[in-house]
Amino acid sequence: MKVLFYGTPEFALPTLEALLRHHTVVAVVTQPDRPAGRGQKLTPPAVKVRAEQANLPVLQPLRLRDAEWPDRLRAFLPEVSVVVAYGQLLPKAVLEIPKRGSINLHASLLPRYRGAAPIPWALIRGETETGLTTFLMDEGMDTGPMLLQERIQIDPEETAGELAQRLSRPGAELLLKTLTELDRLRPLPQRHSEATAAPRLKKEDGLLDWSQPARSLVNRIRGCSPWPGGVSATPAGRLLIWRASYLAEPATAPSGSLVRSGGGTLAIATGDGLFLPREVQPENRRAMGWEEFLRGARLTPRARFETPAP
Repeated sequence: MKVLFYGTPEFALPTLEALLRHHTVVAVVTQPDRPAGRGQKLTPPAVKVRAEQANLPVLQPLRLRDAEWPDRLRAFLPEVSVVVAYGQLLPKAVLEIPKRGSINLHASLLPRYRGAAPIPWALIRGETETGLTTFLMDEGMDTGPMLLQERIQIDPEETAGELAQRLSRPGAELLLKTLTELDRLRPLPQRHSEATAAPRLKKEDGLLDWSQPARSLVNRIRGCSPWPGGVSATPAGRLLIWRASYLAEPATAPSGSLVRSGGGTLAIATGDGLFLPREVQPENRRAMGWEEFLRGARLTPRARFETPAP
């Protein structure tokens, strides 16, 4: 089929590659270049880089709702649109361009985790299973009737970045299967009463509240990697925590206090259990192991970790 592809991050690349092998991609729509990194250099999205390598037309609308875009997109004569982590809602005039509809690949078991960040929020909320859904798009936020689903187990230590990478390839296969079987599939309406939201992450979502249970704090860190990271204020300055474990030991000191665990390791008391950082990054420094950080910061039991200001 002649496919108009919408996508932006690396998660969308395996689907684009699959479409290039099995269909005709007539054009790629992706987000505008954005500043990135310490130098805030203007950086193209991953999908744009690959599309240009394949000599595909690339469009980067700031707002698809602007009046010019339906006609510009219609000129490519797509039979179907495929959307994977694009980053904008498609207005009705754009959705209706392809005669066979607009199909979205979403990284959750809809109707759960509708929104821009389904993978991070599934981890933050402690899910042990997630999945992939293809569905026919309507004007809502991931509300259209479903086509195919695949369930996938979550590794207990997996981060959002690692899970996204792992889901991207079966996602591409599910999307190809959806296009192959499109004429035979019966769209299934979602049960809207069971919907949960997965809004775009904010920096504040990484702030660690030590009154919460240790298990919940570990899950938050998993969901906030690679961005924005789990953040705590310490006597040695602001600290990013990238990996951690929880210990089912009673906290014998106020939440946020550095205490010695039964195994002799320094851990952080929480509202329920002990929190053991494993990989951390002091502000403006490289990532390092927890023990290396403690040696350099010279922190001892009873030192306090606190929720930082936003």
